[in-house]
Amino acid sequence: MLHIIWSIIIGFIVGWIAKSFMGFHMSFLATVLVGVGGSIVGGLIGRLFSRPAPGSAFHPAGFIMSIVGALILLWAWSKWGAAMMH
Repeated sequence: MLHIIWSIIIGFIVGWIAKSFMGFHMSFLATVLVGVGGSIVGGLIGRLFSRPAPGSAFHPAGFIMSIVGALILLWAWSKWGAAMMH
């Protein structure tokens, strides 16, 4: 249970940094989802450069790569997601 709470807290911080940098205005839930999604994207990018530990499915993204992943998600949303809503 504590792992989920920690993921929400870190996801919010990462999402808040990314949305502030990109100038987005989002709800708390959207900010957390962007932060957690950014961590997943950052882990996938990290996997391109080095292999994860044996037995683990994901590469730990770290704080900086999570922010980079969240920025990529927000950029993609501004490029393609907003166009799909119209």
